[in-house]
Amino acid sequence: MNELLPAYMAIVAGLIGLVWGADRFVIGAASAAKNFGISPMVIGLTIVSIGTSAPEIIVSINAALEGSGALAVGNALGSNLANIGLVLGITALIAPLPAQRHLIFQEGPVLLFVTALVGYCLYDQLLGRTESLLMLALIPLLLWVTVKYKVQHPNAEELAEADDIVTTSSAAAATWFIIGLLVMLVSSKILVWGAITTAAEMGISELVIGLTVVAIGTSLPELAASVTSALRGHHDIAIGNIFGSNLFNFLAVMPIAGAIAPLHLDSAVFYRDFLSVTALTLLLIGTIVFFYIRNKGAKNGATGIYLSRKFGALMLLLYVLYFALLLPSS
Repeated sequence: MNELLPAYMAIVAGLIGLVWGADRFVIGAASAAKNFGISPMVIGLTIVSIGTSAPEIIVSINAALEGSGALAVGNALGSNLANIGLVLGITALIAPLPAQRHLIFQEGPVLLFVTALVGYCLYDQLLGRTESLLMLALIPLLLWVTVKYKVQHPNAEELAEADDIVTTSSAAAATWFIIGLLVMLVSSKILVWGAITTAAEMGISELVIGLTVVAIGTSLPELAASVTSALRGHHDIAIGNIFGSNLFNFLAVMPIAGAIAPLHLDSAVFYRDFLSVTALTLLLIGTIVFFYIRNKGAKNGATGIYLSRKFGALMLLLYVLYFALLLPSS
């Protein structure tokens, strides 16, 4: 146990550094963009959304460079599971979340399409460089379409959230941006070393470490953002943050590892982990669709479409049950 103490400390220190660095990175980038006259709403849809996924992205790059691509894949899938089961579950328990109709007709179909695409790529147990690069190429297209649509169809809650962006001087913004990025880079290096060392010493696969410890830790920014948004009353942002983060995990975190070094994966990645993510995603979107159809006659699109505390409790329970599936692998 004493031999593993440095590795445990590295994981904890790495996670703390990633969360703090991501927060400074977002503040610096968003403030700089605001100083250059970029719309706060566009900043929220791009820089802030990417910023909450920055820890996963940087961990993925470092893991792939260290020859531990399975850790990166586990981080992506595990983070998506944590986002829906843990983050959304806790957020719904704190404050029942009214869901907007656009989640059904816009973000929902996109997330389902991307989920199906990832499933197609993982089914043959090989994440190749070509398919990884193609998925990465979808990011700028998706951002362009999203920003164009949202600017033309502004949402009051998104505008309110965007107005909360901290404004600092250009020098301070650049300083925080650089400091945040450097802290994330160093912290991810420390975290990956701790995770790999722990996996090797305890005989646990890097995939499982990525699915659990690393995934939960790198999902802390999403948890903080969603809970804060819900407590402020920006309910749509809380749910939308989960959709956006899961898209980035699928289109950036996982493909980056495959682009750096093609990965041969265990069959459990598809049949256990990916299908678990898919099941929770379908349950989330299906719940929103169900309440939308049941309350279709309501004048306000959000009226009656709620992710209740019962839903939050169910998500947490399913997340715990998923861990039961991992026990034979640990």
